[in-house]
Amino acid sequence: MKNALGSVDTVLLLGGRSEIGLAIVERLVRDGARRIVLAVRDAGDTPPVIGAAEVHLLEFDASRPQTHGEVVEAAVKLVGDLDVVIPAFGVLGSQAAYDADPVAAAEAVAVNYGGHVSAGLFAARRLREQGHGTLVVLSSVAGVRVRRANFVYGSAKAGLDGFAQGLGDALHGSGARVMVVRPGFVVGRMTEGMSPAPMSSTPGQVADAVIAGLRSDAEVVWVPGRLRAVFAVMRVLPRAIWRRMPR
Repeated sequence: MKNALGSVDTVLLLGGRSEIGLAIVERLVRDGARRIVLAVRDAGDTPPVIGAAEVHLLEFDASRPQTHGEVVEAAVKLVGDLDVVIPAFGVLGSQAAYDADPVAAAEAVAVNYGGHVSAGLFAARRLREQGHGTLVVLSSVAGVRVRRANFVYGSAKAGLDGFAQGLGDALHGSGARVMVVRPGFVVGRMTEGMSPAPMSSTPGQVADAVIAGLRSDAEVVWVPGRLRAVFAVMRVLPRAIWRRMPR
């Protein structure tokens, strides 16, 4: 439940080692969040110190959707109602590797899309029961229009983006809501060794945009914001031109 000042008090981060996810949590703690659950693989580590927050660790495996509901319920037992839930897990991979190993491509999509479907639905069920809370879905501009350079990853993000929008519509009027976040290229561990794309951002910049979106009750957040206009054009480019976009 939000605190007496209306600030977020409890947060569940699914994928508790994510750079973007942790950056969001750190900013929420600065704003008053005091009870944090980090759901991670190999949860035997000592919980990190995040400001003055009470931090709990739970075991979480994105590739095992049958366990996701248990993780959400365990988080509720630890901290009570969940004000913000952030699924922040996924794999990038390379299109060349997926072309060479279609099984690996299918496994990546199972995490990047299927894992988010199960985690999102379990979280949404809880938020609906509470009558409040926000599910922050980390989508990507890669899913707004899928490029040949990373079409396996992009197609999973396209599915996730559509799922998140539909889930947000399904929650309308319940008191719970979904906020879709569409970053461009993010410079961090996941993209290490890759050449940054134009209008790149950092995990901290994504986190700042998420916090601003939470404060304004935004439904969709673009990072950076000018990508909204760019992709309004990209969406309508003829396919023959889109195919020639740089790999």
